[in-house]
Amino acid sequence: MLELSKLRVPVIAIVIGEGSSGGALALGVGNKVFMLENAIYSILSPEGYASILWKDASRAKEAAEKMKLTAEDLYQLRIIDKIIKEPKGDIEESFEKVAKSLKKEISGTIEKMKNMSPDEIVEERYQKFRNMGEYSIL
Repeated sequence: MLELSKLRVPVIAIVIGEGSSGGALALGVGNKVFMLENAIYSILSPEGYASILWKDASRAKEAAEKMKLTAEDLYQLRIIDKIIKEPKGDIEESFEKVAKSLKKEISGTIEKMKNMSPDEIVEERYQKFRNMGEYSIL
């Protein structure tokens, strides 16, 4: 994560299925993080969370709700930057539509960032990471 955070080029991460564990942490360091609307993204599986918190993996559904791992939840918490809609219907047709949406988002992001200096790219990434989520001091 440290090395990724210091890269002087744009980093665009895309969560397309189940992003979890240490890999999920690394994705969060990207300048932009996009997520398919039906994907999930967390540092731990709901079963693992339930096992740790309640010593009962069968409470995974309850854990998933508390974990805020859906695209909508993560967008509201400013963990991800964009939700990529997934059309319903034929798998091949849906795949092509999602691929086109991703291509458009990636191209647009690169276009917006191409005039940024390496220092600006690193600083943007740092500020994004610092402003994620919500917290309070007790």
